[in-house]
Parts: sequence; C-alpha cells; structure tokens
Amino acid sequence: MILLAILLALIVLSIVTVQQATVAVTTIFGKYSRTLYPGLNFRIPLVERVFKRISVQNRAAELTFQAVTVDQANVHFTSLLLFSVMDNNEETIKKVAFRFLSDRDFMATLTRTVEGNIRSFVATKKQQEILGLRREITEAVKINIDHMLEDWGYHLIDLQINDITFDEEVMRSMSKIVAANNLKAAAENEGQALLITKTKAAEAEGNAIKIAAEAEREAARMRGQAVALFREEVAKGMSHAAKEMQTANLDTSVILFSMWTEAVKNFTEHGKGNIIFLDGSVDGMQKTLKELMALNTMDYAPPKQ
Repeated sequence: MILLAILLALIVLSIVTVQQATVAVTTIFGKYSRTLYPGLNFRIPLVERVFKRISVQNRAAELTFQAVTVDQANVHFTSLLLFSVMDNNEETIKKVAFRFLSDRDFMATLTRTVEGNIRSFVATKKQQEILGLRREITEAVKINIDHMLEDWGYHLIDLQINDITFDEEVMRSMSKIVAANNLKAAAENEGQALLITKTKAAEAEGNAIKIAAEAEREAARMRGQAVALFREEVAKGMSHAAKEMQTANLDTSVILFSMWTEAVKNFTEHGKGNIIFLDGSVDGMQKTLKELMALNTMDYAPPKQ
C-alpha cells in the first residue's frame, strides 16, 4: 500500500498542465531543461521543476512621463506600449525566461528605455515643433526599441502617443499666440476682402460712367442727325412750296406767314409753363413778316477760311 501511495504521488507530481497561449520553462538542478507547450505534459518528479510560465499573448503598458525641449519647456506624455513574445521557439523562450530576474524588472527596463528615447528626441526640438512631430517621435522610438526587444525575445507591436501637453503657463502663452495669429489672419483677410470690394465697386462705377458716356454720345449723335434730317426735310418742303406758289403766281411771303402762325400754335399746345412774350397785334405781325422777308432775301456771304 505504501508503495502504491508513493507511486500515485509520483504520478501526480509528474503531471503538468499548461494553459492556452502560455508556455512553461522547466529546469533540472537550476539548468534549463525544456519548454512545455499548452495541454497535458509530464516531467521528472522531484528533479524537474517548472521555473516560469510565460504568456505569449499581447501585453500592454501605459506610460506617463515628462520631457524637456531644447528651449526648456516641460512636455507631458501619455503613451501606450503594445508588445508580445516574438514566438514560442525554444531559443526565444529561453531569452524571455532568463534575461530578467522577474517581469517587474523587465517592465521597469522597458518603460525607462521608452521614456529615455522620447526624452532624447524631444531634447533636440523646440516646443512649437513638438505637437506636429507626433508621428516622427513614434517612428524614432519604434526603431530603437524594436531592436532591443528582439534581443530580449519580444516584439514591439505598436507604440501610441495618446496625449502631449505642456505646463499650464506654457499652454496659456501658446493659446495667446494662436489667438493673436488668428486675429492677424482675420484682419488680413478682412483687408483683402475690403480691397477687393472697393476695387470691384470702382470698376463697376467706371464701367457705368463709360457706358453712360457712350450712351449720351450716341444719343447726341442721333439727336443731331434727327435735327439735320428735320431741317433738310423742312428746306425741301419750303423749296417745293415756293416753287408751287411761284408757278401759281402767288406771293411766297405767305409761307413765312404760315410758319409764324404754326410757331404760335406750337408754343400754345406744347408749352411747359415757360413765358414767351409775342406781339400779337396787326402792326407786330406786319413787322415780324417784314423781318422774315428781309431774312429770306438776304444774301449771305460765304464764311472766311
């Protein structure tokens, strides 16, 4: 019975269960022996022991730290580091199991390394440049950290810089600078808009004046042509009437009398309220006719050149 109990105890001690996404590293008298993979495994009782269980799942670490720019501005970073064991090969697992005394030591080294790389990068930049260099900071740190993690048996999956902030005083000064730049840009845009508006208004006014002048010139030309045509037609009519009256042995002064009466009639019908003094007596009419007849018989000398 004692032997059976001892045998059962040894069998129980030899059974090792490894969880999914986990591997177990065993040692014999402190020396690496082998790697046990997920499922049911057996070991040498009392001699072979499980040294460490290693998860091959993705792991995340959130980092919060401070850096100083070249112009002595404090920058506060909040970043997320995502990494995992490179693979479950024996050599990789041996690196992960024996490079660090504990996971705590590994995480401390990893976080300090990431912080140091970011601080080194930020120390060469000015505060105005930092906010626009998020991608460059990430890429620079990834290159340095990834090689180091590979030597430890890990692989860097992603590094995200979630938040970049400055001290409150620096943030206030930056806000004032941004506000001043916005006001300056707004003033410049308003000035440009006003200049464009005034320029367009001046162009429109100039075009309106030009169009009005051209219209007035065309109207004056047409009025002149109309007056000239009217006079030409009047002259033709008077000439024709005079010839007809001479043929009928009538006095052509009747034409002047008719023009006089037509003029008086036109003044009466189309007057706009202006006062025109005309001598309507018989003597006045005879005097006016004599003057018109004198103008009709007057010989005009040609103008001197």
